[in-house]
Amino acid sequence: MKKVALFAFNGELLCFVHVMLNALDMQEKGYDVRLVFEGASVKLIPELAQTENMFHKLYLKLKESGVVEGACKACSHKLEVADAVKAEGIAMIGEMMGHPAISEYMDQGYEVITF
Repeated sequence: MKKVALFAFNGELLCFVHVMLNALDMQEKGYDVRLVFEGASVKLIPELAQTENMFHKLYLKLKESGVVEGACKACSHKLEVADAVKAEGIAMIGEMMGHPAISEYMDQGYEVITF
């Protein structure tokens, strides 16, 4: 089974839509997919959680799929969305000075793709 870790750093909503679509596509094709919200992308969590957001349903599908690994603890606090991340039930991760370590995924055999 192909293992892919998607690290989303970009906080642009339209860019992140492609991350969501690709994560779901890979999962449907049998890949072991992990998605990590990093950098500015953590600010998208409260935005996507709003029912009036045009991509809310896609976001819900993503969350229900189980591919969301978590959100960067340090960035969530720095960008003042930690409470929203927790409210969405997304794990706060960051074993590397508060940030998720890409090397952890590589050590587990994941191909890492950054957006």
